[in-house]
Amino acid sequence: MPMTRASNPWVVLATLLFIYIFSFADRYLITGLVGPIKAEFGVGDGTMGLLMGPAFVLLYVVLGVPFARLADRWSRVRIIAIGCLLWSCATAATGLATSLLDLSLARVGVGVGEAAFVAPAYSLLSDYFRAERRGMAFAILGLATYIGQIAGQGGGPAIAAHFEWRSAFYLMGGIGVVLAIVALLVIREPERVSSGGRTGVAMPFMALVRALGATPAYVWMMLAFACGALSGVAFGYWGPELFARSYGLDPVVAKTTFAVNFGLSGIIGMLSFGAISDRMSRRGMVWPARLSAIAVGAATMAILVATWADSFAVARLLAIPAGLLGGGWSVGFLATLQYILPGRIRAGATALFLSVTTLIGFCVGPWAVGVISESLGNDIHSLRIALSVVIPFGFLAALFGWLASIKVERGRAALDALDEALSVRVRSTAAAG
Repeated sequence: MPMTRASNPWVVLATLLFIYIFSFADRYLITGLVGPIKAEFGVGDGTMGLLMGPAFVLLYVVLGVPFARLADRWSRVRIIAIGCLLWSCATAATGLATSLLDLSLARVGVGVGEAAFVAPAYSLLSDYFRAERRGMAFAILGLATYIGQIAGQGGGPAIAAHFEWRSAFYLMGGIGVVLAIVALLVIREPERVSSGGRTGVAMPFMALVRALGATPAYVWMMLAFACGALSGVAFGYWGPELFARSYGLDPVVAKTTFAVNFGLSGIIGMLSFGAISDRMSRRGMVWPARLSAIAVGAATMAILVATWADSFAVARLLAIPAGLLGGGWSVGFLATLQYILPGRIRAGATALFLSVTTLIGFCVGPWAVGVISESLGNDIHSLRIALSVVIPFGFLAALFGWLASIKVERGRAALDALDEALSVRVRSTAAAG
């Protein structure tokens, strides 16, 4: 049977980028509309932190690994399209919520759909781009974080100011449905061949967990990514509200300014880091992880200072280094992760990695800030203190990332050997049959 002709890699990347943009826009939309949602449902910072974090993340984490395991055997394109359709419908349903329970269930639905995207998408791009080009490909995909932030945190309040907050959820959800259809039409599933030369056979889950747990490069990188996400996501989710409370600005102006200033510098940082990562990877794949470790440490210092900035002008100025450094650090870790993972386990291992890091970063971070802030008074001072508790975890990310870089080549060799052993076992079983 002839192989299906692959799509143009850049068309694939562009399509995934647009889908991912609206994935992040859906996540950040609720952070830009904290004020009107709190007012309508009569809740405090703790409840909003719950909606931003656990309500979205728990099933996202639980289902991420099963979706990715399925992606190691079945069509990644179909999984991505189905997931996009699900989270888009759930986003639209958020606008229909009439109670706190409705709102929570809609956010859970968004998490269920988005669980089907990240690991299959990175696995798909790894088949379309060679290792020395993946840093830039991942950086371009990573632009979704900041473009989606601008769309959600800036566009959401703007739409709410002219119509109502619910209209923003209807619009984002409708666009997502269209993108799900586009993905099915323009992306073809490429042929996948692992190091053993066979596809469609997945490693047993617990064997995969044990193998990854015994690989220091994977474990250190997971811890680095988790702590970096805990720090950065907490600031990214609560920063717009911090701006609105701190400087006496109109909420639309404050939140749009936050999203645009941090978002635009983050876009530049992401692209720059992708190019530098690809260049440094030619010297050895330890360098992308080392660059990430340095960047996340410096970005953490920048956002910590921005949290306590005594003027709007200073906070905007600090957005430049914070965005440039914070925009790129994830790229090196993700490129290094894909480098050490064999094709047979790539989607599953990536999903396991992202499940742990998402649980810590996207669940614990926003929720912890909200709970601490509400317990201390629900005002500007309580929010600053809460952020100052959570943000410094980024310094641990820098340490763990550097430790991961030391073990990269050894980790790749160990996982390749394991993959080859599994391949031999599969061939032996097939021959015996």
